[in-house]
Amino acid sequence: MRKSIATVSLSGSLSEKLTAVAAAGFDGVEIFENDLLTSPLSPEQVRLRAADLGLRIELYQPFRDFEAVPDDVLAGNLRRAERKFALMERLGADLLLVCSNVSAEARDDDALAAGQLHRLAELAAGFGIRIAYEALAWGRHVSTYDHAWRIVERADHPGLGTCLDSFHILSRGSDPKGIEDIPGEKIFFLQLADAPRVAMDVLQWSRHYRCFPGQGGFDIAGLAAHAVRAGYRGPLSLEVFNDVFRQADAGRTAVDALRSLIGLEESAGLAALPAPVVPSGFAFAELAAADTEPLRGLLAGLGFTRSGRHTAKPVELWRQGEARVLLNTAGGHRRDGACLAALGLDTADPVAATWRAESLLAPVVPRRRGPAESPLDAIAAPDGTELFFCGTPQPGRPGWTGDFTDLEDTAAEPIGVTRIDHVAMTQPWHHFDEASLFYRTVLGLRPDESLDLADPYGLFRSRAVANTEGTVRIALNVAPGPGDQELRPQHIALATDDLVTTVRRWRERGGAALRIPGNYYDDLDARHALDPQTLAVLRELDILYDRDEHGEFLHCYTPTVGRVFFELVQRTSGYRGYGAQNATVRLAAQHTGQQQPA
Repeated sequence: MRKSIATVSLSGSLSEKLTAVAAAGFDGVEIFENDLLTSPLSPEQVRLRAADLGLRIELYQPFRDFEAVPDDVLAGNLRRAERKFALMERLGADLLLVCSNVSAEARDDDALAAGQLHRLAELAAGFGIRIAYEALAWGRHVSTYDHAWRIVERADHPGLGTCLDSFHILSRGSDPKGIEDIPGEKIFFLQLADAPRVAMDVLQWSRHYRCFPGQGGFDIAGLAAHAVRAGYRGPLSLEVFNDVFRQADAGRTAVDALRSLIGLEESAGLAALPAPVVPSGFAFAELAAADTEPLRGLLAGLGFTRSGRHTAKPVELWRQGEARVLLNTAGGHRRDGACLAALGLDTADPVAATWRAESLLAPVVPRRRGPAESPLDAIAAPDGTELFFCGTPQPGRPGWTGDFTDLEDTAAEPIGVTRIDHVAMTQPWHHFDEASLFYRTVLGLRPDESLDLADPYGLFRSRAVANTEGTVRIALNVAPGPGDQELRPQHIALATDDLVTTVRRWRERGGAALRIPGNYYDDLDARHALDPQTLAVLRELDILYDRDEHGEFLHCYTPTVGRVFFELVQRTSGYRGYGAQNATVRLAAQHTGQQQPA
């Protein structure tokens, strides 16, 4: 199906928006009236610019407060409409979106509304223009799609149809199955937008919090499938009002928007993509730093052994159990210290995983590879982290680890780390929704609900994505604003079966966990009534505690090196979370630690 986007969904001037839409690969565009009104380009110039870019102008919108009004008001509305039709002729647009009336002058009279819309459609026909009537969720008398359709049906004009908007339908809790009762030829347009489920005024919800399909909580694919089953054959078009998108780079947002439609077509059964190859585990986490000595010391204290050096690159392999960390000294250009530069993902079919990533517009990272090196393909995540598709390890086939020569370092005594439990990655504030969609569609990971957590300097959003088995978990975090807060730490969580023993062994080697205030343990006692001896051990070792309906969670944190720290975690009885209840305490303790004199 053709793919379109409303210019209101992007930042910049109208010319910049058209360029971004075309570069992303869209077929068409909705011209939002305010974008045209503020553009120095004439309608004719906009028409030519769109044509030069290969874009069809699918819709001009919106035309407001027209129907079900007294005769004197109608006369003014028809005059206003005639001027818009003349403008649309110049623009090359042949479909006008008319929103249900919200003005105090509107009457609750379907017959009057239908008659006046018939007159509007008749006037439009003289200009070769059709009318798509849409129910606003906050319309004064018409606020549901089925009500709007009844009026269109009653008006009985070939140039009048309905526009279905997923936000207006789903935000009110309407059942979209009734869309299939509308003749497909009378569905003139389909606008799509997702949104997080929040409790607030629907108008404010619509104007500020819409997002692309797959980034919110609505079943947009299901609604689109109903429209197609009804016989709709027009474009899938995005109309998203979002404060963050309107401040972000238009080109990048447009690519994210198109990715959402590609994923929606797959979910709705409208198009086939290479099947997702869900990663089964973490092959490695790669840290980059100009000076890796602090990281070497931290890893050695945590029981890791330096077991290999890359044959062609300045990269070391450190391992303990199934947990593998690479140290890359090629990151000397970074000004923010050590950082998480890449993740290796155990993947059953790396070639198929790469095909899927490319079909969903994920950028493939160019990689120089020596003749004897493993053929690892990598893609770039929204925050720039490289994701490597590593073949699932098999007996007799070393895979990527064969690129490392064995070292004769004295093996460190393990402290109980078994594998990488999860990785937490701080996203730039304007890429959070993009990242959530990326990991869901490209890697096939399942997202949890987004959480807003209190931070000493604002709010901290977090959303985790994971495979079904819980062997790959990635927590996507975002600070409340741009600037220095984008440099907040990332971390790698290391699993152990006995955290208390692991921490004691670490302390014997001079390690010290992040200090947790005593007030936390007093509150912990009040909330969970833990055994006094258990509570005393947690307090002594600066271990935090959480529980859910499945089990318990113990965790603690190392000091931060550059932008990186480690978390030691123990899950019992199937605990599924990440200790979100303790995030505020951790963030405050890290802020306090940063203020302490060295």
